[in-house]
Order: sequence, then C-alpha cells, then structure tokens
Amino acid sequence: MFARRQFVAALALLAAGGALAQSPAPERARVIFQVSDNDPARWNVALNNARNVQEELGAKNVDIEIVAYGPGLAMLRDDSKVADRLAQAMDRNIGLLACENTVRNQKLTRADIYGGVKFVEAGVVHLMKRQREGWAYIRP
Repeated sequence: MFARRQFVAALALLAAGGALAQSPAPERARVIFQVSDNDPARWNVALNNARNVQEELGAKNVDIEIVAYGPGLAMLRDDSKVADRLAQAMDRNIGLLACENTVRNQKLTRADIYGGVKFVEAGVVHLMKRQREGWAYIRP
C-alpha cells in the first residue's frame, strides 16, 4: 500500500511538472572564429578548427560562424585561395560572414564576395555581440 502511494505521488509530480520531470535538452554550443589576416594558412586553420568542432560535438549540436574583416576579407572573395574549402564549410552549415565596412573600405561590392557568404555591418561589433550572447570566441 505504501509503495502504491509513492507511485501515485510521483505521477502527480510528473503531471505538475515537478522535480521528477525530465530536465530540458542541453543548450547548443556556439562558437565564432575571427579571421583578420591575409594568410591562407591561417584561413585553413580556422576552417579546420570549425570542421573539428563539428566532428567532436556533432554538427547538429553546435552553431559555428567565421567572420572575416580587414585583410582577412580576402578569404571570402570570389577569387579566394580557399574557395573549395568555403564551399565545403557552407555545405556543413558553417556560417561565413563578411564585414560590410571592410567591403566598402576596400572598394569592393557584394558581387566580389564568394556566393553564399552573408554580411554583417561591422565584423568587430558582430564578434562583440556574439561574445555578449555567450558564444565562444576563437582567433586561430
């Protein structure tokens, strides 16, 4: 009889959303990479790091962005030395972001940027916002 009362009490807690209810799903990991150097080796490190994070945590468990500005914007140009890697990154749902300020300062247009790349007004400010939102920040 005592065991039955405990079972009924546990069911009541579950129905009411009490302590025995399942905990919420874990929060997705979020990471943003900064690329501000005109160095294909560093670009490849950033792209490798992003891929490795997805492989370690599972692509469905992590949001990844790579933001390029200043001299690093060359990574995201339509004639980029790592264009094949950019396509692979986008196929893996890694967000590639170009700084609009840098595009204007380098007298480029959106047409000069690799297809599929998204834009942010200011790369540095975007990094600041993401860090404030709790994103991990990495500068390879």
